[in-house]
Amino acid sequence: MNAHLTGLIAAPFTPMHADGSINSALIPSYYAFLKQNGVTGAFICGSTGEGVSLTMPEKKEVAEAWAQSTKNDPDFKVMMFLGGTCITDCIDLAKHAREIGLYAVSFTSPFYFKPANIEMLAQCCISIAEQVPNMPFYYYHIPVLTGVGFSMFELVKALDGRLPNFAGIKYTHEDFMDFQSCLNYKNGKYDMLWGRDENMLSALAVGAKGAVGSTFNYAAPLYYEIIDAFNSNEMEKASQLQQKSIDMIRLLGKYGGISVGKSYMKLVDMDCGAFRLPIKNMTVEQFEEFKYDVEALGFEAFRSVTAGVIG
Repeated sequence: MNAHLTGLIAAPFTPMHADGSINSALIPSYYAFLKQNGVTGAFICGSTGEGVSLTMPEKKEVAEAWAQSTKNDPDFKVMMFLGGTCITDCIDLAKHAREIGLYAVSFTSPFYFKPANIEMLAQCCISIAEQVPNMPFYYYHIPVLTGVGFSMFELVKALDGRLPNFAGIKYTHEDFMDFQSCLNYKNGKYDMLWGRDENMLSALAVGAKGAVGSTFNYAAPLYYEIIDAFNSNEMEKASQLQQKSIDMIRLLGKYGGISVGKSYMKLVDMDCGAFRLPIKNMTVEQFEEFKYDVEALGFEAFRSVTAGVIG
């Protein structure tokens, strides 16, 4: 349960048809595309995957498509995001993920009725994870969306020794002191997966080895260049490459937020459709302006490639 994942784990978009229904038929090609670009796993139905906007049957459909596509590839780890509001639904999804052979499950804090303290959050984690004792369980820390900003160092301490399948944390926040404390807890016992693509170089500097991110879907080569430059102690080059990542991510803010990721996917020939309400999508006119801005970034030099992917 204490395996430490390395490299880039993509947070895939959930493919949609034009009418907003799930396009699970695209997932085999999606997996092949990620694999071709060196991605080592997928964190499915998370924020990027619109998990909170999917029905229970839809989440299971997506999970089954990923399980079927990756069943002969034990090196590609698929982690299912369970949600965070309804504990019973999370348990149901966790059991389903185990039955279809996914690698791990992940859970974030309840965000409508919020836990009062770390102990209540720990009890939520335990109540779900103990139902799938043979699967690694990751907590997903993303306080910008959940509004729950407890110290993850305190959560690690609260779960240590009480939850044998607690594997670590997907850490999508900017508190490097907290992250590093978790990373170094008991000589690095737990797997700490970095979740802020725009700060990956900083996370590498404090010891991160694995990362989960949405921009790895369409710009994986850029991040492997950052990792290689860091490992070679070419810090000026690594900083310049990280700035390319930041400039790319700034376009998300310019054109409307998380939905812009699916526009990037269109530019790498992996059309995942649009986002569901309440997320705003680009207009046709905005997409044309967006393409111009992306070209000005030099995107073609570091984008993920699609050559040879079979649909």
